[in-house]
Amino acid sequence: MILTVTLNPSVDRALEVDVLTRGEVMRAGGSHIDPGGKGVNVSRALLANGVRSTAVVPAGGAEGEQLVDLLKAEGVDMLAVPIAGRTRSNITLAEPDGTVTKINEAGPVLSDDEFAEVSDAVLTAAPAAGWVVICGSLPPGPSLAAFGDLCARLVGSGARLAVDSSGPALLAGVAAGAALVKPNREELAEAVGRMPATLGDVVEGCRRLRAAGAGAVLASLGADGAVLVDGDGVLAGVSPVSVPRSTVGAGDALLAGFLSTGACGAAALVEGLAWGAAAVSLPGSRMPGPTDLDRTSVRVTPDPDPARRLT
Repeated sequence: MILTVTLNPSVDRALEVDVLTRGEVMRAGGSHIDPGGKGVNVSRALLANGVRSTAVVPAGGAEGEQLVDLLKAEGVDMLAVPIAGRTRSNITLAEPDGTVTKINEAGPVLSDDEFAEVSDAVLTAAPAAGWVVICGSLPPGPSLAAFGDLCARLVGSGARLAVDSSGPALLAGVAAGAALVKPNREELAEAVGRMPATLGDVVEGCRRLRAAGAGAVLASLGADGAVLVDGDGVLAGVSPVSVPRSTVGAGDALLAGFLSTGACGAAALVEGLAWGAAAVSLPGSRMPGPTDLDRTSVRVTPDPDPARRLT
């Protein structure tokens, strides 16, 4: 079982438009309402592919009730922790060429007591989990020290911790000794102070995070695929998408696929890339199932050319 933790979940409404024009009235060609948040998406992707998962989410207000109802409707096993604030709502506008515009609310303030309740729920459930995956942004309220303490307590308890976040929260997971961190290109740049322009830059950044405490680093690079740097070396992979529809949740699907296949080596990277590419081919934040996956298009290379430039 994989335990996911989404500290700032959401209700996501995705609208498909022919072209996004400021100041104009537009008609949506399609719309979807999905439970949102990076950890929630990881759980949804795992469920769609028959992998057991439990999602821990703080939930409050009418939107919190809607989030819980949406998760129940999809059959996601969850631990919902009641909070006083209102769960946020996000809007995604997707254009036919794959361009995505997102409008994300900040989310409700999580009090110290509420964060402690969420932490207790995670620590109680962690011993039964093969992986504990903390994903997404920190909501207003909890201190970085409190988040870092949760990560450290999980690692100290023997849990295999994966962190998919950004900025100081990502670095707190690294410092706590997370077994895996998954930055995207921008998050990696923020962590190491330099935007990677080549695969060599990505590998260097990943190695810096490993030197700072992370066991393995899986860097998602959008159309440029992903790079895995761990104790066994470096792997790079790509999985082309012929008709992109939405990039929302693609990195979450990538992480879910990687974890589902042992989170180690080429086989896990192939699976992750196949899940991520399938997510890009689907509308909104839909997560792919087995019939959506095409592993034959994935190409993984050991020790890739460091001079290869990113698009």
